[in-house]
Amino acid sequence: MHRSTVQDLTLAALIAAVYAVLTLALPIPAYSGVQLRVAEAMTVLPFLFPAATPGLFVGCFIANLFSPYPLDILCGSLATLLACLMTQRAPNRWLAPLPPVLCNMVIVGAEIAWFETGFGPGFWTAYAFNAFTVGLGELIACVVLGELLLSVLPKVPALQPFLQKGRLTQI
Repeated sequence: MHRSTVQDLTLAALIAAVYAVLTLALPIPAYSGVQLRVAEAMTVLPFLFPAATPGLFVGCFIANLFSPYPLDILCGSLATLLACLMTQRAPNRWLAPLPPVLCNMVIVGAEIAWFETGFGPGFWTAYAFNAFTVGLGELIACVVLGELLLSVLPKVPALQPFLQKGRLTQI
């Protein structure tokens, strides 16, 4: 079992703050079916840093407190937590962006569709649209920006003590 250190808690708190600020401060739509949360690029960080998982969960929770979808506080935050836990176990950096894309596409897409239509006859059409648009935004954030983070951050000497063991060989 991994024991949290003061450094791990500090890293998690820093990541939570950065995630929340990026989501709330950037003018890109962050709470709609068509969204591109730049902060979602950070959801690949658990591949490198296990301490990123609680930080991303807390940061997403804080950001979702401002969402027009009340379920986003629970569903969106849990989608991020699930994605982070799966990303920690990704076999290589190229697959690390996949869990955030899929989890948010499925969970947040369904949440927005339910908010828009309930479970009425239009649910599946709304779900298909929202899953596609949320997934597309996640794909851009996690693959393009996330891969950039995965290539640059391991080279920062101050961050190397936080790296998950064995990940440098998979970069």
